[in-house]
Amino acid sequence: MRVLVQRVSSAQVTVGDEVVGRIDPGAAGVPHGLAALVGVTHSDTEATAKALADKLFRLRILDGERSAADLGAPILVVSQFTLYADTAKGRRPSWSAAAPGSVAEPLVDLFAATLRNLGATVATGRFGAHMHIALVNDGPVTLLLEG
Repeated sequence: MRVLVQRVSSAQVTVGDEVVGRIDPGAAGVPHGLAALVGVTHSDTEATAKALADKLFRLRILDGERSAADLGAPILVVSQFTLYADTAKGRRPSWSAAAPGSVAEPLVDLFAATLRNLGATVATGRFGAHMHIALVNDGPVTLLLEG
């Protein structure tokens, strides 16, 4: 599993004309939130999803070296199979390392549910949909977590 994390001051996902997920950290009383783009590969398990959700929740990349757990910062979770693109050969990426939707969707859902169970406010995109993601990366801070 790969999670591309960005510290954001706002983020939202739109499918068609509908906003399906939005975080507004300022409204939550904190200056930042996190946007997490989650990619799943064939060998990922429920344990992988839970461990990376916990790591993200406790990752100290917010103000004062604090975490979402410390501040109650909201998190936007969006599935992103393209994190497993193989671009080593030619100009056309291969997606063979990305798990199929039937494997990936439950693990992305579990990742988000684990964050909620830890106490996070979580918004999500829509699995398999063509999404438009608008965010303001603050810092910029962008990290890749792998498990």
